Amino acid sequence: MEKVEEIIDLGDLDERFYAIVGRGDENLKLFSQLFGVKVLARGTEIRIRGEEEKVQNMSRFIREILKEFAKGPLSSGEVRERAKAFVKGTTEDVSPDTEEVVLITYRKKAIVPKTENQRIYVREIREKDIVFGIGPAGTGKTYLAVAMALALMKENKVSKIILTRPAVEAGEKLGFLPGTIAEKVDPYLRPLYDALYDMVGYDKTAYMLEKNIIEIAPLAFMRGRTLNDAFIILDEAQNSTREQMKMFLTRIGFGSKVVITGDITQIDLPKKEESGLVEAIKVLKGIEGIGFVQFGREDVVRHPIVARIIKAYEEYEKKQGAGQEKGKRSRKQTSEQNSPQSP
Repeated sequence: MEKVEEIIDLGDLDERFYAIVGRGDENLKLFSQLFGVKVLARGTEIRIRGEEEKVQNMSRFIREILKEFAKGPLSSGEVRERAKAFVKGTTEDVSPDTEEVVLITYRKKAIVPKTENQRIYVREIREKDIVFGIGPAGTGKTYLAVAMALALMKENKVSKIILTRPAVEAGEKLGFLPGTIAEKVDPYLRPLYDALYDMVGYDKTAYMLEKNIIEIAPLAFMRGRTLNDAFIILDEAQNSTREQMKMFLTRIGFGSKVVITGDITQIDLPKKEESGLVEAIKVLKGIEGIGFVQFGREDVVRHPIVARIIKAYEEYEKKQGAGQEKGKRSRKQTSEQNSPQSP
């Protein structure tokens, strides 16, 4: 069959170009396999060569991705996910116009799951009473949970949203800090406010807080309550103690949904304290009505360099762990060699 070539000029070596091409052309290599064409980058151009129908299919995909960039940035990993979905025929995963939209923000921007794990996460939140979202920063755990809370409130499935975090920097001893309760807790809860401002705007957020439709408070303030018909998000749960996690999980009342997010590689508790999140994962796995979604660096939806930073740290920590284990073995062998031999 006759070969054809199509050239798509991106016009600039900007973040769109690097997100599409991938580090070391890794995305182009994947595209070649998925679409059955030869894909090369020359300057600012993407060159697609192969059978006409396959070239046109690949070209359609690139143009769909460029439309998405007009609405907001995509990471290299997100582009790969969309390529896989496109080839499988699930074109609804390429355009927010047809994709499962979680929420439309006050700026008319569609919030949609951008990776396979994010899609699983949204589905689990809809179907389960309690969902754990575990993984590194930037994977959308908290942001999507807040979006789902607002969406379910809009559907009249919950009447209140409660957002909470352990105030670990203050050791939960907020009473010893100067100022009002709001002044004390705001710094610890700022990321949750930021998500709300992005989705419903400052004025509506202020109104919902004033009317107690949305409540934002430190984890310690949950003690002694029963939370009915609420969507409750426990963020940064890796910094909850075992006692706090058990206390929190037993606050859940009728008609409530709970999402617990955290990164077990970023625990700020004193070394003698075991993370409540780590224990909960062990204790609650396999219980009906509870879901667990594990995110990885491929789900990072911040600047593409964030995923590379996470990977670098993972590799470094793995080497450090291997080095420490080797050191322990070496010390043990030395100790055994130096110990007096029994007659």
